[in-house]
Amino acid sequence: MNIETERDYDWMRLLTSDIKNRFEKIKLGGGKKSIQKQKEKNKLTARERIEYLIDKQKPFVEIGAFAGFEMYEEYGGCPAAGTVAGIGYISGRQCVIVANDQTVKAGAWFPITGKKNLRMQEIAMENKLPIIYLVDSAGVFLPMQDEIFPDKEHFGRIFRNNAKMSATGITQIAAVLGACVAGGAYLPIMSDETLMVENNGSIFLAGPYLVKAAIGEDIDVETLGGAETHNAISGIADYKFKTEHECLDKIKSIISKLGKQNNAVFDRIESIAPAKNGDEIYKIIHQNNAKPYNVVELIECIVDANSFEQFKEEYGKTIVCGYARIDGWAVGIVANQRLIVKNKKGEMQLGGVIYNDSADKAARFILNCNQKKIPLVFLQDVTGFMVGSRSEHSGIIKDGAKMVNAVANSIVPKITIITGNSFGAGNYAMCGKAYDPRFIYAWPSAKIAVMGGEQAAKTLLQIQTSGKQISEAEQNNLLNEIKSRYEKQTSPYYAAARLWVDDIIDPAQTRLYISEGIAAANHNADIKDLKLGVFQV
Repeated sequence: MNIETERDYDWMRLLTSDIKNRFEKIKLGGGKKSIQKQKEKNKLTARERIEYLIDKQKPFVEIGAFAGFEMYEEYGGCPAAGTVAGIGYISGRQCVIVANDQTVKAGAWFPITGKKNLRMQEIAMENKLPIIYLVDSAGVFLPMQDEIFPDKEHFGRIFRNNAKMSATGITQIAAVLGACVAGGAYLPIMSDETLMVENNGSIFLAGPYLVKAAIGEDIDVETLGGAETHNAISGIADYKFKTEHECLDKIKSIISKLGKQNNAVFDRIESIAPAKNGDEIYKIIHQNNAKPYNVVELIECIVDANSFEQFKEEYGKTIVCGYARIDGWAVGIVANQRLIVKNKKGEMQLGGVIYNDSADKAARFILNCNQKKIPLVFLQDVTGFMVGSRSEHSGIIKDGAKMVNAVANSIVPKITIITGNSFGAGNYAMCGKAYDPRFIYAWPSAKIAVMGGEQAAKTLLQIQTSGKQISEAEQNNLLNEIKSRYEKQTSPYYAAARLWVDDIIDPAQTRLYISEGIAAANHNADIKDLKLGVFQV
């Protein structure tokens, strides 16, 4: 390994280490004192509940661990959006699991909490996976009720989704392990089966204090809505248990008896390890995304050895397309090429930029994968589409629209990995969040924005100083201030906090995340016919 490669390797490993260190703090939820209070009530934490529930020999893919990161600091923060969630295996069956974290503001719902819970329901609906709710929540966070309660993508959408999932036969199990109040009380009742733990689980539209204020009735929590009440009197709950472990064991038993699903048609054979070992993946992208690299080397770190077959290798060279296998799954890969290359006419093309021929090639390849029912994997490191009179006169907008059309109307699952830059319309064409990827993850080297920081800062500087006379020193100070603010907004943490990506992942785990994503998608056998609508040729 030469000195430059060592620097690149150390840079990526350091970024990955930062993710793990920050995640360790997030895992503490509301802090050690809050965790201790949970223990004093004979309650497990959200993470302990999931750990007990899932099959130990199978992977658990956490979703939204960085949701809420550095948000709501005026209220003390909201680690992991106050909810621990992901996809794991229960009794051998892949399931979505959503657990309220009672240590974070008593499990109250912030705006990002609602967004994360809706995302988990979306994953369950798209992939027809059973969903398990581990309920322990005080309900809507009242100081921000206007941002979580009334709108289409707010709190109430959860219960609408409960009804829609039930209608499509998606299993929903709710275990009430703590409080479940107000509007939140509808979630367990709209699930297929409701389990409650004695002395801790409770369900009611209004708690004892509100009942006293509203109608003057004095009543305790257990009598009003405890496990005994809802199992023996109201009939709302289906089972009661003395301990959480007994309750979670019942969930395992229920899931073990689910009927088999008709899987989709995605092809899988025996897995083969990649040609490059796991450590190689840290050496490929250069420090700060500053220099070109060959994306084929990155692909070889992810795909099964000798399985990658390029499509139109000599044409549209700033996008690499090809068929491969990842952990045995057949996939189609669409990847931005960062090398400065020559096109078929011998003209130089900038790496990371989408040209007319690249957009045309990618659109055709995407249609081929749809035709063959092969899932798509997008590896994003894109600075946008080529600009200038030559590209405009050649119809770059038309060719870009063709690619966007193909991505938007794809019927096969799409999984997006943002490895480096994700700027402008390139984000859209390479299946950014707005284009419904089944799963979308970012490497710690990712940057997501309408344009690069340097270009954006200079553009904003021109706007802010238009018509003003300021010194060169003032210009530089303002430029640095704008750039610093903009760079913060382009970081993967900023994106993950707002769920523009499902999580920030260790590059060495990319293969696992893609494989588990396709395994989830394979549960949905409802593959529609491809329809493209109107576009210019």
